[in-house]
Amino acid sequence: MRDIREIKAPRRSRSRGASVLAGAVALGLAGALTAQTLVPGQFALADPVRVDAAAPQSFAAVVAGVKPAVVSVRVRTEVQPKMMSAPGGMPGFENLPSDHPLYRFFRRFGEDGRGQGGERGGPKRFGQSQGSGFFITDDGYLVTNEHVVSNGTEFTIVTDDGHEYDARLIGSDERTDLALLKVDADTKFTYVEFADDAPEVGEWVVAVGNPFGLGGSVTAGIVSARGRDIGAGPYDDFIQIDAPVNRGNSGGPAFNTKGQVIGVNAAIFSPSGGNVGIAFAIPASTATDIVADLRDDGTVVRGWLGVQIQPVTEDIAESIGLTEAKGAIVAEAQDDSPALAAGVQSGDTILKVDGKTVDGPRDLARKIASYPPESKVDLSIWRDGKEKTVVVTLGELKEPGKLAARAGKSGDKGSAFVEELGVELASAKAVGAGERGVVVTDVAPDSTASEKGLRRGDVILEIAGREVNAPRDVAEAVLAADEKGRKAVLMRVQRGDAATRFVAVPVARG
Repeated sequence: MRDIREIKAPRRSRSRGASVLAGAVALGLAGALTAQTLVPGQFALADPVRVDAAAPQSFAAVVAGVKPAVVSVRVRTEVQPKMMSAPGGMPGFENLPSDHPLYRFFRRFGEDGRGQGGERGGPKRFGQSQGSGFFITDDGYLVTNEHVVSNGTEFTIVTDDGHEYDARLIGSDERTDLALLKVDADTKFTYVEFADDAPEVGEWVVAVGNPFGLGGSVTAGIVSARGRDIGAGPYDDFIQIDAPVNRGNSGGPAFNTKGQVIGVNAAIFSPSGGNVGIAFAIPASTATDIVADLRDDGTVVRGWLGVQIQPVTEDIAESIGLTEAKGAIVAEAQDDSPALAAGVQSGDTILKVDGKTVDGPRDLARKIASYPPESKVDLSIWRDGKEKTVVVTLGELKEPGKLAARAGKSGDKGSAFVEELGVELASAKAVGAGERGVVVTDVAPDSTASEKGLRRGDVILEIAGREVNAPRDVAEAVLAADEKGRKAVLMRVQRGDAATRFVAVPVARG
């Protein structure tokens, strides 16, 4: 940026051009310079943008109206004892055989003399977490985040005036991080509504919640951006705001100046753990649909197309004859999927769903998920330099965790969550990570795989000496190990360009 001190006044000159310029300056540049009067090398500037807009004098009226509808959510969770691979949790004895004379000693007395995690087992332990929420009806339905209520056994709602109520979980949706609770009480609650229109970037926003347990806290800022993908889930479409949001604000509402909920606060970007001015809220449009499904029967049922897809880059668009780099190109249609049954092929580019333009893979995922199973949709696809329409009858998208190894129905090229290992897997070839192996796309916290050091992006090449190229191969290897009574499966794993290594991952049972 140039310093304004570098811009000097024009020097005096006796030339005709200088006289014209001097005359223009004398007139205050108000219409004096025209195309006809400009000398060569000079040009006129268009009028700058001027906007008559004023910031609100106060948010007090908005806060006074909405604050009674915002609550603190306390969640009681049962803490599961962490089983140690070594007897009694004694480091250095992980490989001690069970028939060794010291095994029973460590197993029985190694923890703390009370046998926790050993033969005698200790009492149950409970923890408590806190978040925020808000009423959407006067009879006690309230919205919060799924990660706030996850693994909860008891839920307590604390209103702005300090009253406490027990609540029950109606349902939750991990994919969008939303949950619905219900307070059954003989009272009428103050509630708020979702906004019909998406907020504009630069629009004022007010966040109310329970940061660090300080209930009823109010912060303000603006909408910084829309349509953010932060890798939190397959349907990321976050609103970015700069209103200070901290731990404990999760599940709380973000309001516009009309007192309508534009989003549900769900995540922050924070290298330090505190607020740095970047927070993310689930849009009201998403929350409205999900909450309606949860209220209906406690679950969210989505349509399923069954394709491995990737973005259309400029190079891809040019190579297949598209004028715009939009849509989603099909890497492969999964086995036994609605897409394969309808004739969708590898290399097809999906441009529209029922006439609505597809911007990219995530946009396609959101559009398909908005349909119920058994819906017939028209896919506009680009194939061999021509656009054609394919009619697909959608299937049902299974929820996370239900595609376990014991089910064995994920499809050779699809993705699956292998419950016994605590990992989500996808074919390396299908996701463009190589010609062989299975990619770890997610690792559950506190899972056996996590304890053994498996990370997202690792490629499993072999299990028990057998090559694996699909999630089903891994599932079958786990089942085979289980049937043989083995306690672990031996994997050969590649990480980046590093040399391969062997990892023995225990198989979690029950």
